[in-house]
Amino acid sequence: MTHQVALTIRAKVKPGETEDLKDLLSIVGADIERNEILPFARLSNVHFARFVILDGGEKVLNQGIQPSLVFASNVDAPLGDHLTEWVRDFGEGLDQVYSHCEGYPGPDQRTPSSRLDYLQAHMVPSQAFYVNTIGRTVEQIHQEAQLRDILEGFLDRQQAEHDWSGWDARRVHAAIQDFIRGQPDLRWAERPAEGLTFGWRLKERIRFFLILLVLLVLAPVSLLVLPIWLILLRYHEKRDAAQERHLRLSHQTRKTLALDEDRLVQNQFSAVGNIKPGWFRVLTVRGLLWALNFSFRHIFNRGILAGVDTIHFAQWIMIDGGQRILFMSNYDGSLESYMDDFINKVAGGLNAVFSNGVGYPKTNWLVLEGAKDEQAFKAFLRKHQIPTQAWYTAYGWLTARNIDNNAKLRAGLYGEKEEQDAARWLQRL
Repeated sequence: MTHQVALTIRAKVKPGETEDLKDLLSIVGADIERNEILPFARLSNVHFARFVILDGGEKVLNQGIQPSLVFASNVDAPLGDHLTEWVRDFGEGLDQVYSHCEGYPGPDQRTPSSRLDYLQAHMVPSQAFYVNTIGRTVEQIHQEAQLRDILEGFLDRQQAEHDWSGWDARRVHAAIQDFIRGQPDLRWAERPAEGLTFGWRLKERIRFFLILLVLLVLAPVSLLVLPIWLILLRYHEKRDAAQERHLRLSHQTRKTLALDEDRLVQNQFSAVGNIKPGWFRVLTVRGLLWALNFSFRHIFNRGILAGVDTIHFAQWIMIDGGQRILFMSNYDGSLESYMDDFINKVAGGLNAVFSNGVGYPKTNWLVLEGAKDEQAFKAFLRKHQIPTQAWYTAYGWLTARNIDNNAKLRAGLYGEKEEQDAARWLQRL
C-alpha cells in the first residue's frame, strides 16, 4: 500500500480574466464528477481536490498581489502517476482552465509534455500536511464500503429467510466468512489490507530518529534562544493587540460561503490570511508549521488529531513570500461543529499557528486565550474563509468514522474469535 501526498499548483490569472475563469469553474463545480471539462470521477487515486481563486484579499494589506488560481488535491502516491493521468486524460480540459493563466503554452505548443512541464513549474510545497490515516488508499476505502453494504445485505436476507434467534455471535461470524469465501469478486476481502510498505516505514522511522537526534544536539542552543524568543513574543503580542484591525464580513459573502456547505456528510474549508508583518512572525510561523508537520507525519497519523477524528485531510501553505498563509481542509459535519471541536480540544494548537495572522483574537504566551474567545475566533475564521470554486470528494457519503469502522470490519473478518470478540465485531454492522 502507498502513502498519501498533497499536490498544490498555483498560477497567476491573466489580468481581466478572473471572472471568466470563475464562470468556467462554476460549470466544473456544478457537476464535479461528470462535467465535460474535468470529470473528476475518472481519476483513480484522488481523495479530495479543489480549485480556489485567490484575489488580493485585504486590499490595504495586499497591494500588488495578482489574482491566482490554486488547484489542490490529496492523492495516493506516487505523485507522478497523478500528474501523468491529468495531462494524458484531461488535456483539453486543462487547456480551457489554464489558458486563463499566465505562461500557459499557446494552442500550437500544447502537448502532454508541455502541459506537464507547466504544472510542475507551478507546484508549491505545503509547510504542513495532515492525513487522517496514512496508507489508506481510495481503492481500499471504496472496497471496504462496498464490503459493508454486501454484508448488511447478506444479513438482512438471512434474517428474513431463517430464524437466527438461537445463533451465537461466533456462529454468525462463521456464516459470514463462508458467504465471503463463496463470492469470487470478494477474494480481496479474504486478505488483510496491505499496509504501508516495509521500505517506506523504515525510511520514516529513520527520519524520525534522525530528527530527534538533531533536536537533541541543538537543545543547548535552543535553551539559550528560548528566553529571548519569549521576550520578543510578549512584546509582539502586546503591540499587536493594541494595533489590531477587525474586518467585517459582508452579508453577501456569508451567503456565498453558506451555499457551498452541508451538501454531503463532508464539507470543505478554504481560507487565506495575512501573516503579521516582520521577521519574527514569519520565522515563528515557519517553525511552528514545521513542528506541526512533524507531528502529523509521525504521531497523529492514525485517525485522530489530538482528540479530533472528523478531519480527512488538511494543509497549510505559506504564499507570497511569507506574507500570507493558505489553509485548506476536508472534514465531516458542519463548519460550526468543526470550529467547536477545535475550540474545545485543541485551542492551544490553534493559537500557536493562527495567532500569527492579522486579526486573530488576542493571545498570551502564544497558546493562551485566543480561540477561547469563541465568537471572536469564529468571526476570524469566517472573515478569512474564501469560496471554493470547485470541490471533489471521492467518497462524499462516508465520514472519517465510517471509513475507520469499515477498515476494522474487514480486519476482523477472518480468524477465530471468542464469543465476546465476535459480538463486538458484529456491532460494526
